[in-house]
Amino acid sequence: MTFISCPCRRRTDTRAVNNTPAPSAPLFAAPHRLLFFVGVCNLSLAMAWWGIWLLSLQGLLPAQPALTLPPAWLHGLWMQYLVLPSFIFGFLLTVFPRWMGLPALPRWSYLCVGSGMFASQLALLAYSAGWHLGLGLGLLLACTGWGAALVVLGRLVLREQGRTWHAWSCWSALLLGLIGLVAFIQAIVSGDARWHALSVSIGTFGLLLPIYASVAHRMFPFFAGNVVAGYVAWRPPSWLALLWVLSLLHLVADQLQWPWPMLVADAGLLLLSLYTLGRWWPRGHAPALLRVLFLGLLWWPLAMLLYLLQDIAALVGHVGWLERAPLHALAIGLFGSLLVAMVTRVSQGHSGRALVMPAVAWMALLGLQLVALLRILAPLLQDPWRWHAIAALGWLLVLAPWLLRLAWIYLRPRADGAPG
Repeated sequence: MTFISCPCRRRTDTRAVNNTPAPSAPLFAAPHRLLFFVGVCNLSLAMAWWGIWLLSLQGLLPAQPALTLPPAWLHGLWMQYLVLPSFIFGFLLTVFPRWMGLPALPRWSYLCVGSGMFASQLALLAYSAGWHLGLGLGLLLACTGWGAALVVLGRLVLREQGRTWHAWSCWSALLLGLIGLVAFIQAIVSGDARWHALSVSIGTFGLLLPIYASVAHRMFPFFAGNVVAGYVAWRPPSWLALLWVLSLLHLVADQLQWPWPMLVADAGLLLLSLYTLGRWWPRGHAPALLRVLFLGLLWWPLAMLLYLLQDIAALVGHVGWLERAPLHALAIGLFGSLLVAMVTRVSQGHSGRALVMPAVAWMALLGLQLVALLRILAPLLQDPWRWHAIAALGWLLVLAPWLLRLAWIYLRPRADGAPG
């Protein structure tokens, strides 16, 4: 298998061969720098657009251009398939070689991924402003960036001598993510909302939850074992298998409208998350940067409890109760909290800074807890869309200082003068 062809590869700078970064381009010195920067930009732009659209819906801003796509679909596409994956690609392109004992990736490989993800966001933003050709172009660019990441990471998985099951799990989730992206395109082409439902379900239980859980399974006990006295890491490979069985059962049952298998899957994921937290929780003294990982993980059983309650309500005739509250408990509560915790940790450590939680990271993390609760409660309040708008603005408000600090870090050399 060879790397995907990409014009980014044609370069004469010999430093690209041995991965020594050019001093004048710190943004391109490591995969996480570029892709995290893309994620920062994508998150800021996506949430700004969503907030503007929600405010215009309330009559507080001028009406936005009419779109051929439901705005809520565009919002979900951005968050599931562009914003969070940009950070995920940055992390995995950095750690896959380390997990497998392989050389670091050449610069052209992650430039292809980053340029595709960022250009896709810009094209979709142009679409949201009224340029209808931007939708097709944005989706094509997203598939291109996604496909490049799959080939680059897949080549590493095939090259390793042993079996790094966490890498296989993450790569499999990314492959499902590309299928979910294609399902979204099919929803647009066919006008069939069932394809969109499949895309959302894959994005949640085929892509994001398996990747977040797989990374947590490998890294969180490892982090804790390094700093907590007497901590015993618990990371059985069978845990990954059970995670995938339950996640895929939820995915299939959701699409085929099987209520009892759905209840079994969600109950199983609830029990798995609770048992895992009990085994992983650090019971000794732990620094804040470690503790926040496990605090963010508390959203996993809470979200699964909401899914389970929704399943029970559907069985007794209250289909759609809680609406998308369980989804947002995962998306904002779990994925958002762990995003802040993990990106802060990686950015601090890989920029030569102390492994501490800066004030802006605390503001982002604590603020997200309130935003998540507000978004979960919104369907139960009067005028839910007004509360959706408040939640979107709150998301931007609490994250903005953190995002600005991250962008500043990625554009500057390491504080300790080391490469990378």
